[in-house]
Amino acid sequence: QERYGGLNGLTIAWTGDGNNVLHSIMMSAAKLGMHLHIATPKGFEPDLRITKVTEQYSKEYGTKLLLTTEPLEAVDGANVLVTDTWISMGQEEEKKERLKAFQGYQITMQTAKSAASNWTFLHCLPRKPEEVDDEVFYSPRSLVFQEAENRKWTI
Repeated sequence: QERYGGLNGLTIAWTGDGNNVLHSIMMSAAKLGMHLHIATPKGFEPDLRITKVTEQYSKEYGTKLLLTTEPLEAVDGANVLVTDTWISMGQEEEKKERLKAFQGYQITMQTAKSAASNWTFLHCLPRKPEEVDDEVFYSPRSLVFQEAENRKWTI
């Protein structure tokens, strides 16, 4: 909201794991007038119950919801590119399998070429290089440190 002046009509593109952070975005995006594009590998989709509620919210609030396994499809035209850790606490033993499943999901400048011209990047930290490369993470388009500061005020 700080960057765009408002949220209504923006598109968020999530690429990565269908985890708790994505679930929070899914439960709020449509209510804020935001379209949501989600790309997850097969087997790593968001919780089906959350997806059903999100579909209902999308219809109710007139927003677009896209679920795909193709990161470039999700990013196409998006204003805000978001990812999170692919290996959460308690999933360390799945690291090898997860890294294989998430190949092609790393956010890079190449990934962002089809995003909106005013795209920005968010990640709730800590970040691993396989999730987003240094060029995006440390670019002026990255709002990760502002995001961390804003989160601090909610604690």
